[in-house]
Amino acid sequence: MNKKKRIFTIIQVGSIDDIPSRTYDIALMFAVAVNIFIAIFETFPQSSPYLDILSLVEGITVLFFTVDYILRIWTASYLYKGVTVARARRKFIFSWAGIVDFLSCIPYYLPFFFPRVAVALRMFRIIRILRIFRIHHYSDPLQVIGRVLKKKRGQLLSSIFIVLILMIAASLMMYSLEHTAQPQVFDNAFSGFWWAINTLLTVGYGDIVPITFAGKVCGAIMTFLGVGMVAIPTGILSAGFVEQMRPKPKEKETHYCPNCGHKLD
Repeated sequence: MNKKKRIFTIIQVGSIDDIPSRTYDIALMFAVAVNIFIAIFETFPQSSPYLDILSLVEGITVLFFTVDYILRIWTASYLYKGVTVARARRKFIFSWAGIVDFLSCIPYYLPFFFPRVAVALRMFRIIRILRIFRIHHYSDPLQVIGRVLKKKRGQLLSSIFIVLILMIAASLMMYSLEHTAQPQVFDNAFSGFWWAINTLLTVGYGDIVPITFAGKVCGAIMTFLGVGMVAIPTGILSAGFVEQMRPKPKEKETHYCPNCGHKLD
């Protein structure tokens, strides 16, 4: 195995027997966890004495992510076989994984190239939390979730579309019923849309509520519909997990007559 292909096998999800690859996977997940911890801990006042250390550790983890991103581009030809090297690299760069890797690194370097707006660009470093979405490659249960979502995406999008249509209808209906009684609360259709989101998704925030009899009846109906609408995606995902976890039946072996070659029952 040449050096380039060996690097590819190491940076990809490794098997239990491949110790260097598994070590790399663990190191990458640890770096992601540390980077997310820094992003959260920096928001606490107690982090002030440790800002220099946090900045150093953050720089090390981002450097690790950068090297990982470059190596994945360099070895993309092994990931996308049957195409040219240039095309394989473009496919990785514009893939979901490539975009996440790029966005998790580039915000750290922007202040160095644009020092005058360093403070404004610092807010974009929150994009590094996108790196956490790469962890699913190293966890079998998370891969199952990803496969279920991909398999059921059509049905999920259809259910979300139905909920969206119901929200629009509920918002316009509530606006027409409550605008006269509460012109400051239901001042436009968007106010009704905010109420519809809270009601149909069973959040019940309570900042906007109907006060007229017709509005309360409409709200009660929408609440019942909301319970049913939220149950639809749940049922779809549950069915998907059952299908994914159900063991596949073994194919029945076919036997043939040794003399005439006919298939035996």
